[in-house]
Formats: sequence, C-alpha cells, structure tokens
Amino acid sequence: MIARLPYVQDLGFDVLYFTPIHPIGRTNRKGRNNTLTPGPDDPGSPYAIGAAEGGHLAVHPELGTLADFDRLVAAAGDHGLEIALDVALNASPDHPWIREHPEWFDWRPDGSIKYAENPPKRYEDIVNFHFYRDAMPGIWLEMREMFLHWCAHGVKIFRVDNPHTKPFPFWEWVIDEVRSQHPDAIFLAEAFTRPKVMKRLAKVGFSQSYSYFTWRNEKDELTEYLTELTTEECREYMRPNFFANTPDINPIFLQTSGRAGFRSRLVLAATLGGNYGIYNGYEICDAAPVPGKEEYLNSEKYEIRAWDFDQPGHIKDDIRLVNALRRRHPALRDFLSLAFYNTSNPQVLGYGKRTADLSDFLLFHVNLDPHNPQSFSFEVPLWEFGLPDDAAIEVRDLIRGNYFTWHGKTQLLELAPDSRPYAIWQLFAPGGSR
Repeated sequence: MIARLPYVQDLGFDVLYFTPIHPIGRTNRKGRNNTLTPGPDDPGSPYAIGAAEGGHLAVHPELGTLADFDRLVAAAGDHGLEIALDVALNASPDHPWIREHPEWFDWRPDGSIKYAENPPKRYEDIVNFHFYRDAMPGIWLEMREMFLHWCAHGVKIFRVDNPHTKPFPFWEWVIDEVRSQHPDAIFLAEAFTRPKVMKRLAKVGFSQSYSYFTWRNEKDELTEYLTELTTEECREYMRPNFFANTPDINPIFLQTSGRAGFRSRLVLAATLGGNYGIYNGYEICDAAPVPGKEEYLNSEKYEIRAWDFDQPGHIKDDIRLVNALRRRHPALRDFLSLAFYNTSNPQVLGYGKRTADLSDFLLFHVNLDPHNPQSFSFEVPLWEFGLPDDAAIEVRDLIRGNYFTWHGKTQLLELAPDSRPYAIWQLFAPGGSR
C-alpha cells in the first residue's frame, strides 16, 4: 500500500480511506458475491470483524502488523495524506469479545447468538453488539478505548458504519470523550436513513454526514435538496459529504450512464459539496451491477481484486482537475455560498460558488444527460457584481485555461457527453486581479 500512495497523491486527494483492516471471522464466512458457500481462498467480508488473531484493535495478519500500519500512516503523511478507517461496531461470531464478554451480545432462547439482519438483507457472518443492560458501562468504555487506540496510531478520521443503529446517547458521549483528547478527530456518519435521524446524528457530534446526493440526479431534485442543505436550519450543524459511490452502493445512474455520467457526477460531488469522496474503481468507471440491485458485481467486500487503473476510458484527468481546483480556489471551501443560476434546458444544471468579497467566483454548468448533447442559454450573474445586464465581464475557462470576455447577461453553450459534459468558469470582478 505504501507503494501506491503516490498514485493517490497524484489524483489530488487529502484522505485515503480503508474498509475495516481487522482479522475476519471464519464462522458463516461469505463467499464471492455474498454467497453462503465460500471457496477455500475467499477472504470473507471485512465487516465480519474478529477471529482468533484479534478484534477491533488488531490488524489482519495478511495485511501486516500494527508496526507496518504505523509505517503506512507515516508514509501517507510524507505524501500529504491522512488515513481514515472504517469503524464497524459489529463482530463476527468468532470475535474474542464474545467469549470474554457474552453480556455485550444478544442471544436466542436456545443459547445461540443472533446474527444481524436489516430486512431484506441478512448478515449470517455478523453479530450485533448490545449497548444497554449488563453491557453498560463496559462496552461503552471499550469502544472509547478502541477509538483512542487508533488515534494513538495516527488516525483521526473515522467513517462510522451504520451509526443510526446504535444509541444516540452513546455517540454523544464517545465522540465527546475522544475529542476531549483529540479535538481534531473527525467522525463521518455513514447513515442512509430517515432525514430526522441523519440530522440527529449531526447534532450529537458527527462532523460529517453521508447524504441523499447519491440518488439526486435530476435538476429539480438537486436544486431542491441542495437548497435545503444550504439555506434551512440544518445548515447550522450538518456538514454533508457527497460520496459519488461507496463500497455498498453502485448507483443506478452510474450503472446506465457510461463514462460521461461518471465525469458529470464527479464534478457535481466535488463542487456542490464542501466534502466529497469516491470509492475504488470510480476512476475507471467500474459499474457492473448485481442484476436488479444497487450493488457491485464481484464486489471487493467478498473477494480480492487486481485493478488496471490505466485502462482506456479512465477519468483520472477529471479527478486531478477538480481536486486541483478545490485546492486552488477558496470559493470551493465554503459549502454555504452555493447559488443556483438559470439555464434554459432542464438537462443542464447551472450554479456558482464565491468568496464573500467576490475575489474568487466560480460558475458551473453540468450536462445531467449522459447520452445526448444539450444546447442551452444561460444567465451570467452580472448582478452579483453590481453590473447591468448589458455589461461585459472577464472570464477564464478553467478547463482549457484561456481568458476571454462575455458581453451581456445571456450566453449560449452546448455540452456534449463524449467531449465536454461540464464547464467551469472563473468570473473576475471589475478591477479584480487574475
């Protein structure tokens, strides 16, 4: 993995995120594509945490040792990267804590342990923790020590798996406890659930939140949802993280859109949101689905895969571009400065971001139709600069790098999926500097 760090740095990311890195259980181990009949070399799901080799404090022996992990964290820092860990508060039936603390788990009347279910999904290889009754306070204290353990090994970013299935008072307490020692710790809530529940998690302390962006594809949907996030009460406490895909979710849009859809959704995620992420394979437009499901065929959750990230059709140049813009332009660091601007075509989304003093003003147009060219007229937001409708304004095309002047409020453009599914402009205030 250390040898792959320059690749992640070259794409322009700040954080490298791992699914769980712990020993994987053997009881009811899942095989490829979530089958119940694993082959002898199938690794099992990394979310089935715990085996004879250890649990949530241990590293899977096939990945290396804890000392190796420390070397990775240090090397990541040398490349300007931080490491984020996926924290899944569940266990395999082989987790050492089941033997040491049976009161932390739920049992059936016949004495067998209950495996996890989220109908219609069944997780025969996973059991849930119990957080009340005889489990208190022991499990709360152990979870605090688990977070602090990884903080001591240089990890300050935690993507928490399904936090909405755990008690809110627990999260409020443990996040406060960790931050009392590590104020820079970041907790990302991977909770795709009801709006009030997602907002409650943000209120109890989660720094960032997964969102419904993954399923907002149409112009009206995106406009309505982003307006809610940036102008309504939740703007005071909820910081969305726009993941374009995840280990669990292969969106229908990406399954059917081809390369153009990956490019447009990347730009939307990276420029609409204050924070965004992509999961492995996005850069080569991997979208082969389990038929009829929003899941990946041959998912890495159940098998080890080797990838060719240089194969034809990759979108690494798009990723480098948007990440470079995010570093270079302070307008993209303010989620709440988002404003939508008129376009004549319902398949084209127009929006802008700016700094308060207008020294950095970016305008975006994204073709939401991944299959057809879309022509449209759009309004240049001259009024934001106090200019009349017939004024001229200097512009830079941030994709091609050239400067020119727009005359008047209304301009024409076409965005074609195969060549240019998005446009990014920088507008210069009169008298401003380039």
